[in-house]
Amino acid sequence: MGVMEEYVDIAVIGAGHAGCEAALSAARLGLETIIFTVSVDSIAMMPCNPNIGGTSKGHLVREIDALGGEMGKNIDKTFIQSKMLNQSKGPAVHSLRAQADKRAYSQSMREVLENTDHLTIRQAEVSEICVENGVLTGVKTVSGAIYHCKAAVLCTGVYLNARCIYGDVSTYTGPNGLQAATHLTDSLKANGVEMVRFKTGTPARVDKRSIDFSKMEEQFGDERVVPFSFSTDPESVQIPQESCWLTYTNEKTHQIIRENLDRSPLYSGMIEGTGPRYCPSIEDKVVKFADKNRHQVFLEPEGRYTNEMYVGGMSSSLPEDVQIAMYHTVPGLEHAKIVRNAYAIEYDCINPRQLLPSLEFKAIRGLFSGGQFNGSSGYEEAAAQGLIAGINAAMKVKGKEMLILDRSESYIGVLIDDLVTKENHEPYRMMTSRAEYRLLLRQDNADLRLRKYGYQVGLISQEQYDALLLKEKQIEEEIGRVEHTYVGTTSRINELLEQLHSTPLQGGSSLGELIRRPELNYQVLEEADPNRPQLPEDVKEQVNINIKYDGYIRRQLRQVEQFKKMEEKKIPEDIDYDAVQSLRIEAKQKLNLYRPINIGQASRISGVSPADISVLLVYLGH
Repeated sequence: MGVMEEYVDIAVIGAGHAGCEAALSAARLGLETIIFTVSVDSIAMMPCNPNIGGTSKGHLVREIDALGGEMGKNIDKTFIQSKMLNQSKGPAVHSLRAQADKRAYSQSMREVLENTDHLTIRQAEVSEICVENGVLTGVKTVSGAIYHCKAAVLCTGVYLNARCIYGDVSTYTGPNGLQAATHLTDSLKANGVEMVRFKTGTPARVDKRSIDFSKMEEQFGDERVVPFSFSTDPESVQIPQESCWLTYTNEKTHQIIRENLDRSPLYSGMIEGTGPRYCPSIEDKVVKFADKNRHQVFLEPEGRYTNEMYVGGMSSSLPEDVQIAMYHTVPGLEHAKIVRNAYAIEYDCINPRQLLPSLEFKAIRGLFSGGQFNGSSGYEEAAAQGLIAGINAAMKVKGKEMLILDRSESYIGVLIDDLVTKENHEPYRMMTSRAEYRLLLRQDNADLRLRKYGYQVGLISQEQYDALLLKEKQIEEEIGRVEHTYVGTTSRINELLEQLHSTPLQGGSSLGELIRRPELNYQVLEEADPNRPQLPEDVKEQVNINIKYDGYIRRQLRQVEQFKKMEEKKIPEDIDYDAVQSLRIEAKQKLNLYRPINIGQASRISGVSPADISVLLVYLGH
């Protein structure tokens, strides 16, 4: 008997949040796709926090949905609490966050994969990539089976050479004790892929029955839940919600941590990987924010039908005895029983500068990569990259143009651009502050920004696209109507304005001018607008935001025009930067290393100055 061989169009390695989106997008575009996982039971598993979304991450989920991805639909089916964050602030930073039922989330996503045409799930560990003359030809599993494919997507998450650590206990497993993948790194290195070692961590899980909630503040979900997916019926998500709870660490907690820092693998040198700065362990917080006498701790249910509670804000890799003592100092956790210890996990990932903005490897054509393997952190960042990598693998096989979103049109564009152009010394996390055009890139308008791309590649149906065009038309017509509807200084209007704590009118005014007043909005002025048409809620929301922030939006659109000009200035693939006189040595080194595709991308590489860009523009005759 010889070696087992099989032919597919696309192979996806890993079935976490990135792998699921990659495989679904490729299969839905009609390509024969196989997805490999070390355990079928761990498809779309949530090894850390039991939630989807959050500040800026909620934007990513909305964008995934607008393009035709699955994450938003899946959390709408399996959430147990939902909240729109930052509602006291402007719409640019509003962000949806939902607690998930972990088991239900994973089960529901697996069901979707299992029932998708052209998609095969395979429990096997991929140990090698097969490359000939810089082109991917297939993948090989530990058993020696060869799967010939036209493109592959690496979505290995935190499984490559994974090591879980707390105190001096170190186990070579993936998260939750699952089998690690120990062979693929060598094959990647042999093919010239540069690897790095990162770390992340997770807090303990405790038994709900051992918690005293009377010492904690109860945190409720929103009264009216907003769904993540643009295709979810808002009425279907108005369900009973579970509570979360807030408590705090104190000086006693911090003292125990400080006294045992020498036993922390983070500080003893046992952990060599770099951890995420914006999601630090509790020992990191105590050391780096020594002036703070308390830190927030959130108790979040892992699901509706389990007593496991996630201790948010207290990730740690301290020894077991220290963990127990430390958790027991927190109000409400004095008698908490630990179900699973907190641990740090170290894993292999790549330096993402080896990727094109399409997420294809520059040196290995046909090999794509998405998720935590690209040096990012977070389920949402992973899913976003997986979706783009899957779409582009499919486009490659079909011989069509790749989908590349830029910084001015999406958070996904910001995420990928940051990964491929910036030096990344720690797991990358999305934040609203990273997006220069965030007033344009709001979570509420993700469909208006990106649905057309989903439609162009083939993941959004004609029906969904027609609904978008109708929505655009309704918004445009209503903004025009409101800006040209004038109200006089009648006693009825002025009484209404006084009721709304707004200055009465001395002369005529358009409804648009009234809406721009800080204390007023489109919704509350309904009485002053008897000819108002019946419109869906999401249309009203867009009308209000577009009128209220009109000046700011226009200014940002002018900035985007300038940005686009730089992005359109392409750089030849074969350019010899050493031949460009007047370029500083550091700029030559960095440009040779990153090989940017356009002037805009070149300008965002650290170590390339505005003066270098001017030299480059002159050299290229732009």
